[in-house]
Amino acid sequence: MDSRLIGRDDVLSVLPAVLESERWVTLVGPPGSGKTTVLRTLVRGRPDVVWVNGRGLTRLSDLVRGCLDALGVVSAPSDSLEASLRNALDGDGRWLVVDGVEVDDFDDLLAAVMEATSEARVLTASSSLRPRSGRRVVRLAPFPVPAGHQPLEGPAVELFERCVVEAGGHPVDLEADGDDVRRVLRASGGLPLLIEQMAAQIALVGITRVTPTASLSEALHASYLLLDQEQQRCFRRLATLTAPASIAVLAAVTGVDEATGRDLALGLAQRCLVEPLPDGRIDMLAPVRRHGLLLAASTDDEAAARRGLVVWADRVLPAEMNVGAADADWLGDLPMLRAAVSAACASPETRDHGYALANRAFSSLYTAMRAGEAAEVLEAALTSGDGPPEIGAQVARRAGIAASEVRGTYEGLWLLDRADQHAREARDPDLETARTASIRAEMHLDAGDLGKAEDEARRAIALDHGTDHIAPQAIRTLANAVLVRGDLDQAAHLSRSLLTTRQNDEPWITLSARLLLARIALEQGRRLEAATGARRVVVEARELAEERLALLGEVELSHVDRTAAVPVDDDSYPWAVRLPIMVVQARTLLRAGDPARAAGLAADAVVLADSSRLGRDALDARVLLGLALMEQDALEEARATLLQALTDAAAMPSPLRAADVLDALAVITAGTHTRTARSMAAAAVALRAPRAAVGVAGRRTAVEPARGVPHGWLTADQLTPAAVTEVAGQLAPEASGFDAGPLESLTQAERSVADKVAEGLTSRQIAADLFLSPRTVDAHLSRIYRKLDINTRARLAALVTDRG
Repeated sequence: MDSRLIGRDDVLSVLPAVLESERWVTLVGPPGSGKTTVLRTLVRGRPDVVWVNGRGLTRLSDLVRGCLDALGVVSAPSDSLEASLRNALDGDGRWLVVDGVEVDDFDDLLAAVMEATSEARVLTASSSLRPRSGRRVVRLAPFPVPAGHQPLEGPAVELFERCVVEAGGHPVDLEADGDDVRRVLRASGGLPLLIEQMAAQIALVGITRVTPTASLSEALHASYLLLDQEQQRCFRRLATLTAPASIAVLAAVTGVDEATGRDLALGLAQRCLVEPLPDGRIDMLAPVRRHGLLLAASTDDEAAARRGLVVWADRVLPAEMNVGAADADWLGDLPMLRAAVSAACASPETRDHGYALANRAFSSLYTAMRAGEAAEVLEAALTSGDGPPEIGAQVARRAGIAASEVRGTYEGLWLLDRADQHAREARDPDLETARTASIRAEMHLDAGDLGKAEDEARRAIALDHGTDHIAPQAIRTLANAVLVRGDLDQAAHLSRSLLTTRQNDEPWITLSARLLLARIALEQGRRLEAATGARRVVVEARELAEERLALLGEVELSHVDRTAAVPVDDDSYPWAVRLPIMVVQARTLLRAGDPARAAGLAADAVVLADSSRLGRDALDARVLLGLALMEQDALEEARATLLQALTDAAAMPSPLRAADVLDALAVITAGTHTRTARSMAAAAVALRAPRAAVGVAGRRTAVEPARGVPHGWLTADQLTPAAVTEVAGQLAPEASGFDAGPLESLTQAERSVADKVAEGLTSRQIAADLFLSPRTVDAHLSRIYRKLDINTRARLAALVTDRG
């Protein structure tokens, strides 16, 4: 048995039964009582456990993100911390075990999660807690210490004897040294870590030479004094780190080689001053770290540790800023890398080096699909002050790219503005500005703001002067924008111009151009050409390990070739990649005759695209959602969804998607608004005709079009806002003439969610029943609460029950 488990049989026998009957359990005990050891023993070998090390995480956001990372959950930009954790836990089937909780607000968050779910299960360990309903508390008390008249036996004595031997000392003679043993144990108060500390000291100098201490701090200091000089330095410097560290980091901050670092770690572990983790890293218990920080405060160890971190980062990061591997060893020490960048950037004298470190880390992080961590590392440099102009501009651009992928399309714009500030001081300001304009153009394109996308792309092209790869990248963005705008001829011309541009240097640009040409062929009904082009992109992209382009090629191929494999969604993909995959998966379900699941997936895509401000993807998802709702005969909701899609398509503008929407609305309203339906069908024909387009599915209108398009509906072959207003006005539901009550304001999907809430179902259970994701259920609930002016599930359930 592990010596740290001595005397804990009662807790280890009680906890399994508690976990069977409770959903929220907290193991509480004073620092040094052995909570971590008990938890690790309890969950060892259990497949239904997710472990989170909460030590050193003092902000609620950091602790929750640590939980979500451990659960393998990627939050959307619109997800709150509570919603993300609730949806991750409800129905997950695993215990979330959070050790070393130091954030009081975490209890408040868990209380809300437990109230809103029926299946979430959380086990935490903490030194203190506030009362919370619904939580079972299991206390880990110090051991009873034998009084003077009692025999020397019990868990405190057994632990003491075992620890002396394990620390390399001779077995204690309880008969001969009984008085000294009692003296030591009485001073320890029965606290296991205090007993371990004094036992380790006795193993080194003998029981008669150890002065019993009544506090953990005193015992730790006594253990520290028994270390040699190098071990003391290692202990102090490790204490200044805020997270577990690998042996490589330990060696660097101590200023020794890794073999020596491993020996130092072993020596500290034997004295119970550090804790080896299962992944090989070294950690410190909170009270031990606090004492080490007190010792380091009067030395230069904190500064030396920061310098050591910079040396380590410089050694392990790729030498080139555009090279990186997703399996780099240093990724396991990511908190240490952030600390290294912050340390280098903290001083103006070394800030340039800090910027360079952040820049060198980007490629590995981006290749590993860790855009969130990339943004944090790069922003650590940017918020420290201005760096060298060229590298500073690139760091800001890369931070903008990463931030836009995880926080929303436009969340990276301020970082691009920062890149422009750096560019003004660069040796070639136009070149740096062109690079930033190219990235900004892509952001605007993703958001669906075609005018700004085209302006920035043309600006990048004008500033390039043929000295960089920026012009071809900007031309690709421009071609994509004019394709969405419906200028297929210009899009084809621009795309073909890229087929001979820097093919060897930038093969991904050529692949992107071919993908655009495949989409144009599909819009114009040349399906064989579209399939051939998309298939070629997939093959060549795989050969070049261009995973993102290969996935987008598979999406394009799935539009035209129903036998092609549908790409698989992966939580590690950025939203800009995931959303087109979700839409094509929904379209595949709709083709297969499963409109309910298609509608659920399309609804998820709408929510995610809106929260990420990915306007083009949101439009595609809404069009598909409207079609799926039509197939389910949910015509009122389909009409509302399609009218929103029509508004978005006209504003973008995206005339070919507007034509698709008009066709669908014409079918819905043909039986009740024949003239309007025929006008919409005529407008769809008129939008496609000058572009020689037939629609993505090659669909012709199912409604006989009118001979002409109503006056004012089209201008320059684009649908006007006046047309959208007129269509919406003619298709608006007629007034019922009486107050139908607040629930009548809900859409069919919202009413379905409300009914499920009234049945007592959780968000995850509702999602399973309605073929939605918990995130989409939460989005429906948010809209329901706003419409009904309420803020709780209980109030919603009462309303549904009262009004039937």
